[in-house]
Amino acid sequence: KALQMHKLNPDTFEVELTETVLMEDTEMAIKTIRKLSSMGVKVTLDDFGTGYSSLSYLHQLPLDSLKIDRSFISELHADPQAQVITNGVLGLSRGLKIQTVAEGVETHSQRSWLVDNGCDLAQGFLYSRPVPATDLPSTIQRIETLCN
Repeated sequence: KALQMHKLNPDTFEVELTETVLMEDTEMAIKTIRKLSSMGVKVTLDDFGTGYSSLSYLHQLPLDSLKIDRSFISELHADPQAQVITNGVLGLSRGLKIQTVAEGVETHSQRSWLVDNGCDLAQGFLYSRPVPATDLPSTIQRIETLCN
Protein backbone atom coordinates (compact mmCIF):
# COMPACT_ATOMS: atom_id res chain seq x y z
CA LYS A 1 0.00 0.00 0.00
CA ALA A 2 2.83 2.40 0.85
CA LEU A 3 4.50 1.79 -2.53
CA GLN A 4 1.26 2.55 -4.34
CA MET A 5 0.37 5.52 -2.16
CA HIS A 6 3.75 7.18 -2.74
CA LYS A 7 4.06 5.99 -6.36
CA LEU A 8 7.39 4.28 -5.67
CA ASN A 9 9.04 1.70 -7.89
CA PRO A 10 9.05 -1.66 -6.01
CA ASP A 11 12.36 -2.80 -7.50
CA THR A 12 14.14 -0.01 -5.62
CA PHE A 13 13.30 -1.72 -2.31
CA GLU A 14 14.91 -4.69 -0.64
CA VAL A 15 13.53 -6.60 2.33
CA GLU A 16 15.94 -8.58 4.49
CA LEU A 17 14.70 -11.52 6.54
CA THR A 18 16.76 -13.53 8.99
CA GLU A 19 16.60 -17.32 9.04
CA THR A 20 15.11 -17.10 12.52
CA VAL A 21 12.16 -15.01 11.30
CA LEU A 22 11.69 -17.33 8.35
CA MET A 23 11.50 -20.38 10.60
CA GLU A 24 9.06 -18.85 13.10
CA ASP A 25 6.13 -19.15 10.69
CA THR A 26 7.47 -20.71 7.53
CA GLU A 27 4.20 -20.91 5.60
CA MET A 28 3.36 -17.25 6.27
CA ALA A 29 6.92 -16.21 5.41
CA ILE A 30 6.82 -18.11 2.10
CA LYS A 31 3.49 -16.49 1.15
CA THR A 32 4.76 -13.03 2.08
CA ILE A 33 8.07 -13.45 0.27
CA ARG A 34 6.30 -14.69 -2.86
CA LYS A 35 3.92 -11.73 -2.78
CA LEU A 36 6.74 -9.21 -2.32
CA SER A 37 8.74 -10.83 -5.09
CA SER A 38 5.79 -10.81 -7.49
CA MET A 39 5.49 -7.07 -6.84
CA GLY A 40 9.14 -6.58 -7.79
CA VAL A 41 10.53 -6.04 -4.28
CA LYS A 42 13.94 -7.69 -3.79
CA VAL A 43 14.13 -10.25 -0.98
CA THR A 44 17.34 -11.19 0.85
CA LEU A 45 17.90 -13.94 3.40
CA ASP A 46 20.16 -12.36 6.03
CA ASP A 47 22.62 -14.09 8.39
CA PHE A 48 22.55 -17.23 6.27
CA GLY A 49 24.11 -20.20 8.01
CA THR A 50 23.58 -19.07 11.59
CA GLY A 51 20.01 -20.21 12.18
CA TYR A 52 18.14 -23.47 11.97
CA SER A 53 16.75 -23.21 8.50
CA SER A 54 16.16 -26.13 6.24
CA LEU A 55 17.80 -26.10 2.83
CA SER A 56 14.55 -27.51 1.45
CA TYR A 57 12.97 -24.06 1.81
CA LEU A 58 15.54 -22.36 -0.41
CA HIS A 59 14.04 -23.76 -3.59
CA GLN A 60 10.56 -22.60 -2.54
CA LEU A 61 11.59 -19.01 -1.93
CA PRO A 62 12.00 -16.43 -4.71
CA LEU A 63 15.13 -14.97 -3.10
CA ASP A 64 17.32 -12.38 -4.79
CA SER A 65 20.30 -12.81 -2.49
CA LEU A 66 21.81 -14.57 0.50
CA LYS A 67 23.92 -12.71 3.03
CA ILE A 68 26.79 -14.75 4.41
CA ASP A 69 27.05 -14.01 8.10
CA ARG A 70 30.05 -12.06 9.34
CA SER A 71 30.95 -14.86 11.75
CA PHE A 72 32.17 -16.91 8.77
CA ILE A 73 33.89 -13.96 7.07
CA SER A 74 35.82 -12.93 10.18
CA GLU A 75 37.30 -16.44 10.44
CA LEU A 76 38.20 -16.94 6.76
CA HIS A 77 41.96 -16.90 7.32
CA ALA A 78 42.00 -18.46 10.79
CA ASP A 79 39.62 -21.39 10.37
CA PRO A 80 39.62 -23.68 7.32
CA GLN A 81 36.07 -24.74 8.18
CA ALA A 82 34.90 -21.15 7.71
CA GLN A 83 36.34 -21.29 4.20
CA VAL A 84 34.57 -24.58 3.48
CA ILE A 85 31.23 -23.27 4.73
CA THR A 86 31.60 -19.96 2.87
CA ASN A 87 32.55 -21.79 -0.33
CA GLY A 88 29.53 -24.03 0.16
CA VAL A 89 27.19 -21.05 0.45
CA LEU A 90 28.79 -19.45 -2.61
CA GLY A 91 28.32 -22.64 -4.62
CA LEU A 92 24.75 -23.10 -3.42
CA SER A 93 23.93 -19.52 -4.36
CA ARG A 94 25.51 -19.85 -7.81
CA GLY A 95 23.53 -23.03 -8.43
CA LEU A 96 20.28 -21.37 -7.40
CA LYS A 97 21.17 -18.19 -9.31
CA ILE A 98 20.99 -16.13 -6.13
CA GLN A 99 23.35 -13.22 -5.51
CA THR A 100 25.71 -13.49 -2.53
CA VAL A 101 26.63 -10.71 -0.13
CA ALA A 102 29.41 -11.16 2.43
CA GLU A 103 28.80 -9.28 5.67
CA GLY A 104 31.49 -7.88 7.91
CA VAL A 105 34.37 -7.60 5.44
CA GLU A 106 37.11 -5.77 7.32
CA THR A 107 40.39 -6.67 5.61
CA HIS A 108 41.85 -6.68 2.11
CA SER A 109 42.68 -10.37 2.47
CA GLN A 110 39.03 -11.21 3.23
CA ARG A 111 37.95 -9.18 0.21
CA SER A 112 40.52 -10.89 -2.03
CA TRP A 113 39.46 -14.36 -0.88
CA LEU A 114 35.81 -13.54 -1.51
CA VAL A 115 36.51 -12.09 -4.97
CA ASP A 116 38.67 -15.11 -5.88
CA ASN A 117 35.88 -17.45 -4.78
CA GLY A 118 33.07 -15.73 -6.66
CA CYS A 119 31.25 -13.68 -4.04
CA ASP A 120 29.07 -11.07 -5.77
CA LEU A 121 29.03 -8.27 -3.18
CA ALA A 122 30.58 -7.38 0.14
CA GLN A 123 29.83 -4.95 2.91
CA GLY A 124 31.75 -4.00 5.98
CA PHE A 125 34.14 -1.60 7.63
CA LEU A 126 36.79 -2.18 4.94
CA TYR A 127 34.58 -0.01 2.74
CA SER A 128 33.14 2.36 5.31
CA ARG A 129 31.80 2.81 8.76
CA PRO A 130 28.42 4.54 8.95
CA VAL A 131 28.69 8.14 7.74
CA PRO A 132 26.42 11.18 7.77
CA ALA A 133 24.66 11.96 4.49
CA THR A 134 26.90 14.99 3.92
CA ASP A 135 29.96 12.68 3.78
CA LEU A 136 28.37 10.24 1.33
CA PRO A 137 29.81 11.67 -1.93
CA SER A 138 33.42 11.52 -0.70
CA THR A 139 32.81 8.09 0.87
CA ILE A 140 31.49 6.71 -2.41
CA GLN A 141 34.50 8.10 -4.25
CA ARG A 142 36.86 6.46 -1.75
CA ILE A 143 35.05 3.09 -2.03
CA GLU A 144 35.14 3.24 -5.84
CA THR A 145 38.91 3.83 -5.70
CA LEU A 146 39.31 0.89 -3.30
CA CYS A 147 37.33 -1.45 -5.57
CA ASN A 148 39.07 -0.59 -8.82
